[in-house]
Amino acid sequence: MNPPQATGGMLELEHFWMPFTDNRRFKRAPRMVASASGMYYTTTEGRQVLDGLATLWCVNAGHCRPKVVEAIRKQAGELDFASAFSLGHPLPFKVAERIAELAPAGMGYVFFTNSGSEAVDTALKMALAYHRLNGQASRTRFIGRERGYHGVNLAGISVGGVPAMRKAYSGALTPGVDHLRHTQDLAKSAFSRGQPALGVELADELEQRVIPLHGAENIAAVIVEPVSGAGGVLVPPRGYLERLREICTRHGILLIFDEVITGFGRLGQPFAAQVFGIQPDLITFAKGVTSGSVPLGGVIVEQGIHAAFMNAPGGGVEFFHGYTYSGHPLACAAAMGALDTYAEEGLLTRARELAKPFEDAVHALKGSPNVIDCRNLGLIGAIEMSPRPGAPGARAFEAFEKCWAKGVFVRPIGDSVAFCPPLIAEKKHLDEMFSVTAEVLRTVA
Repeated sequence: MNPPQATGGMLELEHFWMPFTDNRRFKRAPRMVASASGMYYTTTEGRQVLDGLATLWCVNAGHCRPKVVEAIRKQAGELDFASAFSLGHPLPFKVAERIAELAPAGMGYVFFTNSGSEAVDTALKMALAYHRLNGQASRTRFIGRERGYHGVNLAGISVGGVPAMRKAYSGALTPGVDHLRHTQDLAKSAFSRGQPALGVELADELEQRVIPLHGAENIAAVIVEPVSGAGGVLVPPRGYLERLREICTRHGILLIFDEVITGFGRLGQPFAAQVFGIQPDLITFAKGVTSGSVPLGGVIVEQGIHAAFMNAPGGGVEFFHGYTYSGHPLACAAAMGALDTYAEEGLLTRARELAKPFEDAVHALKGSPNVIDCRNLGLIGAIEMSPRPGAPGARAFEAFEKCWAKGVFVRPIGDSVAFCPPLIAEKKHLDEMFSVTAEVLRTVA
């Protein structure tokens, strides 16, 4: 296939090193989009492609929504940039107030970053600094989880548990990290609708193995995704997250919820913490806060942790951390536009309406060739296929390519195919997405 046309001639593909991409394979047959609106992309060839993954779990309000577009356009002409280092402009204060209103009770403070990866690093540093302020400087260890994904910075990779993310950097990972086992059990819980009934006892590993091994007095925080996304859409067993909260509270360990994917309506509430009725100590967010339009992330902080920093003796800078673009005017303007859209259209709770038809559509793929599991919660789901001998991941990637060719964008993750449509989806969009997927699965031998 020839490279797509660009203004002034053929588009040169050589110089952009694409992230998380088989660059050589992509550039032999590129998939290029030219524009987007609502639920659909338009490719450079003029084809419509349904966005079945909110692109990267982030375009929650759909593409190019008017309030978001206008907010960015207006802000770009008024204030392009102002630092947040001992200087302020109104927008990050307004956005922080809006987020605090949506957050679980008692979590009223927001520290802005530019991405989910930076939000995770920020939360980990907050945990270390908080314990030091409390006279518990020995608490330096972190506990992550197998198949957890917490971004691409070295600390995030360290607490994460995706093997391919870790092995290339194993000699440089953050020391003092241990991992709980993941929660997937295909033998007992395959094809569970919503949360699996079995597996709550997996949380006990924290108290039965990890804490005795390292000492609670040496552990700063446990970090988990309420629903694992990039690790393959792993839904927690009933009671699992609640038990993690109980154990962390009992031993003075902070609990961090990484809600970069689950935040801003994915499960039918603003945050997954509210769906599960759990108050973590820190929540990381990104992606959906601007509906993916401009990079923005952050950490929502429990009031007692914030107070420990603000009440520390001596005055001066309370937290030696931050980014040049923390609270960037354009990003905050985009967030205001997205939050307005969510509020006016009821999108932060819309997943409740769509959850049942979405669940039925995911599980209707049971019985398709090679499918060994279907799983879902809220408006996030996945199917898993048995791997090809000697070629793990090949079936899912072939399914992704064929779905794209038929006008539906989904995401391959190992041997799984993930679904995460924008919150504006309607039943007709779900029908389109899953009918194409079913058709493709019949051809992926």
